Amino acid sequence: MRVAFAADHAGAALKDEMRRRLDASGLGHETIDLGGDGSDPLDDYPDFAARLGYAVRDGQAERGVLICGSGVGASVAANKIRGIRSAVCHDTYSAHQGVEHDDMNILTLGSRVIGPEPAWECVVAFLGATFSGEARHKRRLDKVLAIEAEG
Repeated sequence: MRVAFAADHAGAALKDEMRRRLDASGLGHETIDLGGDGSDPLDDYPDFAARLGYAVRDGQAERGVLICGSGVGASVAANKIRGIRSAVCHDTYSAHQGVEHDDMNILTLGSRVIGPEPAWECVVAFLGATFSGEARHKRRLDKVLAIEAEG
């Protein structure tokens, strides 16, 4: 799977570590780095959320990992893009369940909230999950997509 990574200045170090670990993991994923590098404290999370969201929406990556200080602002910004389903997850259950039940395509992490080990476990859980396609999950996803279409 092609996985894109992006982060603002607060999330750059964790982004680099998660990408490095994924590249070295042997899990077979290809990674794409969409920035930032942490050098500019004026890097704003909406810019990186948009960059990552458009990459996932347009098929440059199947999934994305987005990191800012809390994860909240970046997730809110990413969800403004039609076709993006992003959530802040700081536990493995939410990271895989968000994909299995809600077809989440961007995992958002807060670098000031989660450490590197639990973040890595969340990334692995997120990338290892697939949408269940069960009727109840499909029905709910269709309702979410209908709300998105109205907006």
